[in-house]
Amino acid sequence: MRPDSLRRCRWPALLLALLAAVLLGGCGADPAPAAAPVAPASSVAPPARSAPTWVDLPSIGARSSLVQLGLNADRTIEVPPVDQPLQAGWYKYSPVPGQAGPAVILGHIDGNHQKGVFWRLHELKAGAQVQVGRADGGPLTFTVTRVDQVAKSSFPTDAVYGDTADPELRLITCGGAYDAANHNYLDNVIVYAKLAS
Repeated sequence: MRPDSLRRCRWPALLLALLAAVLLGGCGADPAPAAAPVAPASSVAPPARSAPTWVDLPSIGARSSLVQLGLNADRTIEVPPVDQPLQAGWYKYSPVPGQAGPAVILGHIDGNHQKGVFWRLHELKAGAQVQVGRADGGPLTFTVTRVDQVAKSSFPTDAVYGDTADPELRLITCGGAYDAANHNYLDNVIVYAKLAS
C-alpha cells in the first residue's frame, strides 16, 4: 500500500475513533485504526488465533465471560449491556488476544444501580496479572505495564489502538467525576498490559 493510501485510510479511522471516544457516555472506546507498517518480529511466539471467552483480574476480584462487541449503526463502538454491568466484552475488530497488536476489552464501572465488572480497574498496579481464556481452552497471561486515567475529551487513540510489535492488551472502563446531568463519567481508565506467557 502506498504511503498516501495509508494516510487516506488512517484519517477516516482516526476521525471515527475520536468521534466514538467523545460520544460514548458509557465505558466504550473507539474503532481500531488502519493498519500500520509491519513491526519487527516479537520475541514471544503468538498462539494460534482463537477468540477470547473470559477475562480474570485476580488482584481486584474481577472475572467475566466475554461477549463480542462490534460497531453500532452510527459507527460508534458497542459496549456490553448497561443492564448487565458485570459483563465484559472484547472488541472484535481489535487483534485477538495473543496476536501482535492491542486486543481491547471493555467493561462498565457500574450500571443498573450496581457496581460493574471494572469497578476497581483503577486499583490495578504495574506487575499485576490479567488472564484471558480462549475458545481453544488455552489461557493467556498478560502483565500490567501501566494504568492511566484520562479525560474522554483527550482519549489517547494511538496509544490504545495503535499497532504494537508484540501481543498486548487494553482494558477500558469509565472513571473520574460523574456528570449527573448527562449520565456520564468524564474520564476513562485504561490498563495497558503485555503478554507474559
